[in-house]
Amino acid sequence: MSIEIARAYLEKKGCADRIMEFDVSSATVELAAKAVGVEPARICKTLSFKLKDGSGVLIQVAGDARVDNKKYKAYFGEKAKMLSPEEVPEYTNHEIGGVCAFGVTRDDVRIYCDESMKRFESVFPACGSSNSAAGFTPDELFEISNAIAWIDVVKLPE
Repeated sequence: MSIEIARAYLEKKGCADRIMEFDVSSATVELAAKAVGVEPARICKTLSFKLKDGSGVLIQVAGDARVDNKKYKAYFGEKAKMLSPEEVPEYTNHEIGGVCAFGVTRDDVRIYCDESMKRFESVFPACGSSNSAAGFTPDELFEISNAIAWIDVVKLPE
C-alpha cells in the first residue's frame, strides 16, 4: 500500500506522526479540504508530468492553482504533459487520489514546490492514499519532500 511507503518515508524524516487518516475520501481537493477542515486552497496538490526525455517532474502546488502552460514551458523548456493514470504509480509509487512526494524512489523524478503555497502558514498534501493527509509549513514541505527548487508555474483564480 502506498500509504505505507509514505509513512515509512515520513518516519525517516521524523514526522510520520503528522499523518491523518480519514473515514471519508480525501481524493480531491474539495474532499480533502472537508476532511482536514481547511479551505481548498490549503490542500497541496502534487501534479505529475513527464518530460520528453522520459524523466518525471512532480510539482507541489496550492489547491486553487492551475498550471500556466506558458510559465511551465518557460521553466522546463517544453510543453506540459501530465503522466497518464497508468504511469502515475510507476513514477510516484502512489495511485491517483493519494499522490505525494513522499517515497518516490525513481532517480529520474525531480520534485518542486510552487510559490502558490507560500501564501499559507500550513498546507496539507496527501500521504499515499485517497483518505490521508499531513500538515506542514510550506518550507517544511520543501525540505521533507527533498524539493530542488521553488518555482512559479501556476495561475491562481482571479
